[in-house]
Amino acid sequence: MEQKSKRPTIKQVAAAAGVSTQTVSRVINDRPDVAPDTRERVKQVITEMDYQPSALARSLIQQRSYTLGVVTAGLKFIGPSRTLNGITCAAEQAGYSLLLKELPHFNTNDIVPIFNELISHHVDGIIWAAPEIGSNRDWVDNFSYELDVPIVYLTMEPREGISIISMDNYVGGQLALSHLLEKGYRHIGHIAGPMDWWESQQRFKAWKDTLRNAGIEGNDNHWVEGNWSSASGYEVTQQLFQKYPEMDAIFAANDQMALGALTIVHQKKLRVPQDFGIVGFDNIPESEHFWPALTTVQHDQHQVGTLAVHEIVRIIESFRNNESPEYKTILLTPNLLVRNSSLK
Repeated sequence: MEQKSKRPTIKQVAAAAGVSTQTVSRVINDRPDVAPDTRERVKQVITEMDYQPSALARSLIQQRSYTLGVVTAGLKFIGPSRTLNGITCAAEQAGYSLLLKELPHFNTNDIVPIFNELISHHVDGIIWAAPEIGSNRDWVDNFSYELDVPIVYLTMEPREGISIISMDNYVGGQLALSHLLEKGYRHIGHIAGPMDWWESQQRFKAWKDTLRNAGIEGNDNHWVEGNWSSASGYEVTQQLFQKYPEMDAIFAANDQMALGALTIVHQKKLRVPQDFGIVGFDNIPESEHFWPALTTVQHDQHQVGTLAVHEIVRIIESFRNNESPEYKTILLTPNLLVRNSSLK
């Protein structure tokens, strides 16, 4: 039985290209100190021989693991899962593996064991992808500065001295309210997400501020709090109609709750959008198949994950080059997808 040929070694590649193993290593690691013709010759030999550098050898030589730690929570929700998909794709393209830790619940503050495990696996950097909820970021101002590995945070209130990537939830809320007002709706209620979530707070603030700027005061009778689920949207919309009977539109903080609200509106025999307008948030795949199709704020959570990897790699490289990295907040601007649920 014919045996499979062994994988080529770096010595065999060097011999075939007529260079030293050190030169092959420099080409693999994209070092600048290689002549262009030599670089091309080595790359051609690598391709012809189908040489695959050893990740373990590379990590030992460069004293780095090419592994990123990712801390997330709530993967059953569409937002965190979309973000993780973006992280996974970008990390693969950048040549990094991932070590994933999912928090047992969103508001955990017992983060020392998580960091200990990630650091014990020699991760080069950490992406903290769990959203800011309640006091689950209280540790950031102290503990994170004691770590020897860089961290990029996702979906939290901007702070000085750390890198944060998030969607601009406030702008998203403004887009939704401005659209409803432009279409002639004046009694616009709000279904908020859980109000200990920073994202919910930003969308609520946009609802209240945009109404006030239009000369309309939103008060406690004009909004209710859901828990992101369609069932909660259904339940709290009934409560909202009792408190705000003249309501002629709803801005829901996510599409699932908007679906629950839409069901109640249909049950009340109100025509959408002629009698009643609805706008959601997230642009879940099902939203265009609601009846009528749902106007919604679209934000690219996959892109949040992609940018997180780019940022953490940038910071890692700054440290390796003995440079002081720039820490910054990146807020991605959402857009409004206008569909039939609000076209009065």
